[in-house]
Amino acid sequence: MKHRIVVLGAGYAGAYAAGTLARRLSPADTEITVVNAVPDFVQRMRLHQLATGQDIEAPKLADVFAGTGIRLRVARVTAVDPERQVVAVADADGGGELGYDTLLYALGSRGADRAVPGAAEHAFDVAARPSALRLRERLDGLGGRGERGSVLVVGDGLTGIETATEIAESRPGLPVTLVARGELGARLSAGARGHLRQACDRLGITVLEHTSVEAVEATRVLCADGTALASDATVWTAGFAVDPIAAAGGLEVTENGQIVVDRTMRSVSHPNVYAIGDSAHAIGDNGRPLPMSCASAGYTGRQAIEAIVGRLTGREIANTKLVYTYNHISLGRRDGIFQMVDDEGRAKPKYMGGRKSARIKAGILKTSLWATSHPTFGLPKRKHHLAAAPDATAEKAIA
Repeated sequence: MKHRIVVLGAGYAGAYAAGTLARRLSPADTEITVVNAVPDFVQRMRLHQLATGQDIEAPKLADVFAGTGIRLRVARVTAVDPERQVVAVADADGGGELGYDTLLYALGSRGADRAVPGAAEHAFDVAARPSALRLRERLDGLGGRGERGSVLVVGDGLTGIETATEIAESRPGLPVTLVARGELGARLSAGARGHLRQACDRLGITVLEHTSVEAVEATRVLCADGTALASDATVWTAGFAVDPIAAAGGLEVTENGQIVVDRTMRSVSHPNVYAIGDSAHAIGDNGRPLPMSCASAGYTGRQAIEAIVGRLTGREIANTKLVYTYNHISLGRRDGIFQMVDDEGRAKPKYMGGRKSARIKAGILKTSLWATSHPTFGLPKRKHHLAAAPDATAEKAIA
């Protein structure tokens, strides 16, 4: 009987990992199934661009996995039962259960639960393609009403900054306000903060610092100091959260629901489950948890691939890098900030800003899309057979 590998999620981490496993493991011994809620690959890092009306490529996953032998199941994951080693899914035909021998959990994250009253009912977000398209429709409506309207972005993290600057640049007729809980760009170096402020001034963005939102209504936002801010489109970017599926299934998770993994991305509570990307609570080489990011998805994905292949084939497991070295922020299409960080996650004094930074960011996005769409490119063609007793030999490489 073939060893069944099930990959949950086909984002940046899941799609690449699934394709790589298919190239490195013999189809005579293994079968790989990818479960994803939609049939397309979603460029999540560009959803703020999609929301402003730009055309963002969304390759069909069937084309991405063509020729790899991977089975694609377009369905929504509803539950994971690691004791029975099954995953429950729902689709247009009613769904069912998928059994697995090795599970690779890559369901990523979504917009954080909006505990602020009214946020869930009245605010938009760019955490998923459908919600980004809803915001796009709203922005189109504001531009066609014959009046200026107003947009308010809540949250000054990377997503909030990118969303506010993208809207301001692409919709110059719409006043944009960015609400920051603390100082704008607090995690950046002094020079980068100055560059960010200049970009906001250039784009006409009003920045409100040290401001907390207490309620969201249809046409305004209420702040903790009693201020009411008019808003025809409120965009909520105050953080991300993982799905509670892992916690509900009994996997060991952190307080925010991320799966606790060891150095090889293996669940500490269920050894035949691996987690990568935003779903994993992985400790980087600096001793700190890796942040939710595309870069972390790549690093954790590569480590999980090495571990799965090593354990199944009886080979030594290589320790790949688990690092986080920079933040890259787009400020519209013609400006950006490239900020290096140290081992403690603090901004280094030097940064890069302007068109060159924007071009580098565009290159990173293009490369990420291409690599995901061609998951087996450049990999050795030799496919490894499974060992008779997969785990024993490989474990000696892990401290």
